[in-house]
Amino acid sequence: MKIAIIGTGNLGKSIAKGLITSNAITTLYLTKRNLDAIQEFDGYQNVYLTSNNAEAVKQSDIIIFAVQPAHFETILRDIKPLLTEKHVLISTITGFLIPKMEAIVGSDQFIIRAMPNTAIAVGKSITCLCSNEKGAERIKIAEAIFNRLGTSIAIPEKQMQAATVVCASGIAFWMRLIRATTQAAIQLGFEAETAQDLAMHTCEGAASLLIATGNHPEQEIDKVTTPKGCTIEGLNEMEHKGLSSSLIQGMVTSFNKINTIKTEQL
Repeated sequence: MKIAIIGTGNLGKSIAKGLITSNAITTLYLTKRNLDAIQEFDGYQNVYLTSNNAEAVKQSDIIIFAVQPAHFETILRDIKPLLTEKHVLISTITGFLIPKMEAIVGSDQFIIRAMPNTAIAVGKSITCLCSNEKGAERIKIAEAIFNRLGTSIAIPEKQMQAATVVCASGIAFWMRLIRATTQAAIQLGFEAETAQDLAMHTCEGAASLLIATGNHPEQEIDKVTTPKGCTIEGLNEMEHKGLSSSLIQGMVTSFNKINTIKTEQL
C-alpha cells in the first residue's frame, strides 16, 4: 500500500512504527514541518521524509491525517486540488466530524475516521472506524491497515467521541493504574524494576484472559477471591476509597471535555 502520514507527531510516529514493523507498506511518506523530529525513520527502505504535504499526497493512495485539529482544515483545503478518485482519506483528528470534512473536500471522496491509540506502535491498538457513505466502499482497506496494527471495530460516528475516551485517553488511564500498582509493589519490598515488571505483566495477563475466554471480569475475579481472603479484603478497601467511581467519573469528565472541544470547533 502507498501510504502517507500527514503530521508525524506522537500518534503519527506510532502508526508509522506499526506500519513499518508489520510490512504493511509499499511506500510510506511521513510529513513534518521539522524533519529533525522524525529522523529516526531515515534510512528505512521505501520510507520518505518530507515537509511537503503535496508531494506526499501525490505519491500516495491512502492519506492518514494525524495533525492538530487547529491545522486540519487548512491542510485539507491545501491538498483538495490534488485529490483523485484513488485517494482514501483517513482522519485521526479528534472532534473533526465527517460532514465538516465533506464540506471541504466533497462528499464524493472516500472519507474514513479512525481512532487508534498509541499502542499501535507495538501492534496492540484497538482502533475504532467510521466513514461517510462513499468511504464505506473502502472501509475494508482501513480495517486491513489497522488489523495489522492491533484490532479494529466499526462504530457509528456519534460514538467516536466516547471511543476516544475509552480507547485513546484510556491508554493514559491504564498507565496510571500500572504506575500505582508498581508503587504499591515497591512499598511491599520489590525493587523498582521488578515492581514494574510485576505490574505490567499482571495487567497484560488480566486483559489476555478476558480476550481469550470472553468472560466477564467478575467471573475471573471470582476465581481469585476466597472467603475471608486477602484478595477480597484488598478489593473492598479499594472500592471503599472509590476506585471504580473515580475511574468512571474521570472518563465522563474526559468525555465532557471532548464535547467542549467539538463545540469550540463548530
